[in-house]
Amino acid sequence: MSLISVKNGFAIPPDRSIWEAFLPSHLDPWLMVLKDFPSESKIGLFLLIWLILWLPIALLLGKRLNWKPFQPLEADQKIPLLVPLYLLVPWLGWLTLRVENTSLSDYGLYWQWNLLISLGLGLLLGLGGLGIVFVLQGGLGWLIWHSENLNQLGKLALPIFGLAVWIALTEEFVFRGIFQTILEENYNPWISAMVASSIFALLHLLWERQTTLPQLPGLWLMGMVLVIARWVDGGSIGLGWGLHAGWVWGLASLEAAQMLSYTGKGKDWIIGIHQQPLAGIMGILCLLATSLVLWPWLS
Repeated sequence: MSLISVKNGFAIPPDRSIWEAFLPSHLDPWLMVLKDFPSESKIGLFLLIWLILWLPIALLLGKRLNWKPFQPLEADQKIPLLVPLYLLVPWLGWLTLRVENTSLSDYGLYWQWNLLISLGLGLLLGLGGLGIVFVLQGGLGWLIWHSENLNQLGKLALPIFGLAVWIALTEEFVFRGIFQTILEENYNPWISAMVASSIFALLHLLWERQTTLPQLPGLWLMGMVLVIARWVDGGSIGLGWGLHAGWVWGLASLEAAQMLSYTGKGKDWIIGIHQQPLAGIMGILCLLATSLVLWPWLS
């Protein structure tokens, strides 16, 4: 029995008309011209519009946050800059629907109960993978746990969960939803996945370059695993959304609550350069193991 068949009984038909109500029809003649553009041009235009809309907001916020473009971001600067960037995605998504004459379901966002089931399964799988990695590292003496910070973890877990779910949904909708689907108009699914995952990885350089550069292979592989999750889920981004949210939630919560620290016994290339899991063998193995778990469900 496949994952798709388990969830079919919970399906609720999507209503595309709800989303069309937000898009003025008089723009159609202008937007339809874009429909025949090559996939690369569509994605490039999407990113350019996104940047143009966000940059003035970022510059205004940057003055208040003492940040300038192309400078490394501090932790307390990233979220205020990320929020307006991601709040633009619904409008860009609606614009894409009009240009492509598609619905949200074409990009993997189904308003069905099985989306929540996939979200839950992905969360469990993502958190489970992280748990195994950190338990192994603790057993090998590479890190120590700070149980005295459990109360702090309890206070932070819920707000970080909400942020992780929102960030993961936004990124899955853009990269595994819109970009993957548009690329498949001109390329086979695997080539599309590799290109979309490359864009996903490279755009992380916007926030920080020194710690992000060693993570680029891991970020690319993460993107590929999340594409596979969409294929496994019958085209829905729900499973990838859950995986992505679980990884973000777990890592961000542990870091914010200072739940662990490294002993220095593990090599950087194993645990992660700059203590970033995606920049080390352990993080890569976690992603590969996740893909092996998903693979048997891939029809």
